[in-house]
Amino acid sequence: MTKNKTILRALAGETLPTPPIWMMRQAGRYLPEYKATRAQAGDFLSLCYNPELAAEVTFQPIRRFGFDAAILFADILLVPQALGAEVWFVTGEGPRLSTITTQAGIDALKPVEAIHETLSPVYETVKILSNGLPAETTLIGFAGAPWTVATYMIAGRGTPDQGPAHALKAGNRPVFDALMERITDATVLYLSEQIKAGAEVVKLFDSWAGSLQGADFEDYSLKPMQRITAAIKALHPGVPVIAFPRGAGEHYRGTHDTIGAECIAVDDGVSAEWVAANVQTNGCVQGNLKSSHMVTGGDALVSETRRIVDALSKGPHIFNLGHGITPDGEPENVQLMIDTVRGG
Repeated sequence: MTKNKTILRALAGETLPTPPIWMMRQAGRYLPEYKATRAQAGDFLSLCYNPELAAEVTFQPIRRFGFDAAILFADILLVPQALGAEVWFVTGEGPRLSTITTQAGIDALKPVEAIHETLSPVYETVKILSNGLPAETTLIGFAGAPWTVATYMIAGRGTPDQGPAHALKAGNRPVFDALMERITDATVLYLSEQIKAGAEVVKLFDSWAGSLQGADFEDYSLKPMQRITAAIKALHPGVPVIAFPRGAGEHYRGTHDTIGAECIAVDDGVSAEWVAANVQTNGCVQGNLKSSHMVTGGDALVSETRRIVDALSKGPHIFNLGHGITPDGEPENVQLMIDTVRGG
């Protein structure tokens, strides 16, 4: 099967004449068919926990665009919810959570082994996808990396600078470390169960890694991802890992070896030429077209796509955006990007 799955070939270190392509948030609000399914589900969390509808929105961009990979439709905040945090979404504003800033708050969380009670619908979604995707399409499971998940659990919402998490880390390191440990252990179990259900690759999203400075970047972004990667490889030898320490800048250099991942996803804050010289030398890379091109399209999209493909053509590369497509992205621009990657 691997020989027909270009994503798996790239993750195994093969340099392909045409890079495989998928897109972060490819199942999402820019698609009219997603909006219709979301309305059917009623609200975002209901969609995440409805296996048939979550599978449907995962299938939609595969049907429309023929991406080389499908990524499970879920949310990084399902793990905090499974651990016992309250999670809800405010329309137009995003997620809200009950905050955890004390040892008592951590003690009130469920043991990590209990997460499967809440997350079993997600595993059912993976099974549906594994059985229903085209033979050539790779199925990617995912989770948020511990630092990023912790920032939401501590602040109770997304914040511009992750200030509440930094404050807890500075003011009560034992509590912060205990929360990171709980998230890390739960993430291993969550990803392992996704793999058992049929995920062929798993990805760790550390969306707020770039706000960590100095030794904290290694201690709280890279090391937790390394622990998770090592545990997954011990449990599921041969399953590749993609790691995304977004905002790492020059610190992307060396992350293959530090984390132990087959692939490092890079954002658009670094150039593809720099990535080729400093990151791709150690393994597969994924990225890194600016998401704004999915809004504006045109010649700039085509030229930037070609430049990235050319810059990363000497090593294993999975074409993707530097971050997720935004709700104002245009499906015709997505198609133009795919045609450019595949057609030159």
